[in-house]
Amino acid sequence: MDKKKVRDYMTYDVVTVDVHGTVRDVMDLIRKTGHDGFPVVNGKEVVGYIAARDLLFRPPETPVEEMMSRHLIVADPDMSINDAARVIFRSGIQKLPVVDQENCLLGIISNTDVIRSQIEHVSPEKVFTFMATLNKLHGINPELKREAVEIDQLIPTQSRIYEDELEGRMYEIRKGLAEPLIVIRRPGKLILVDGHHRAIAAKKLGIRVLDSYVIEVNEDIELGLERTARAMKLHSLDDIQVLDYARHPLVAITHRLVRRP
Repeated sequence: MDKKKVRDYMTYDVVTVDVHGTVRDVMDLIRKTGHDGFPVVNGKEVVGYIAARDLLFRPPETPVEEMMSRHLIVADPDMSINDAARVIFRSGIQKLPVVDQENCLLGIISNTDVIRSQIEHVSPEKVFTFMATLNKLHGINPELKREAVEIDQLIPTQSRIYEDELEGRMYEIRKGLAEPLIVIRRPGKLILVDGHHRAIAAKKLGIRVLDSYVIEVNEDIELGLERTARAMKLHSLDDIQVLDYARHPLVAITHRLVRRP
């Protein structure tokens, strides 16, 4: 994660409010964009931030300069995404303007951007925990290697992925930010444990190999993951279904909660 920087996930095309604007100008922007807040700029310099809540009970001609927050928390483009996450979640601020050393606006990073950067994060601890589980279940001590694997040889163990996450993984691959896959190598088999979105993203981009943690299991046993793949009739990445974001279970839960009286 150290190599993931704010500049890799921030939005570069930022809608701003001029410091000499009015409540009417901000309301027009809210209607046009659907955003609930904007950096306030004087030329290119960020001088404040204004949110929809700041407009309450204000006459349309009230100057932005009178309402905006001057207590700015900003991000540097070379800040690690983890540090940006800490600032966002500890401060309760949903969006951080990204500025250069002259306080000129470069972009904006939101809590959504941070969450996207964390999806499918693979750490060495995650790999070693999985290997410990194999040891506990089967009494084996698999060997770990780091190498590139051919994605067309992978046997998936997950039948569905989501379109929105897939787009995020494609973005990361283009930027050289993709995390390694976790793969089990059995005699004549490469079983994909973790990284299904990344594998499909690479396939869509025409990439043939991906960096992977490869866990060598040579014992004559059948792993639960192999039984899972067989039960779901998963033989290659082509057998994975890509679902639209609207069918994501988190979205379905949110919709149910919203509809409650």
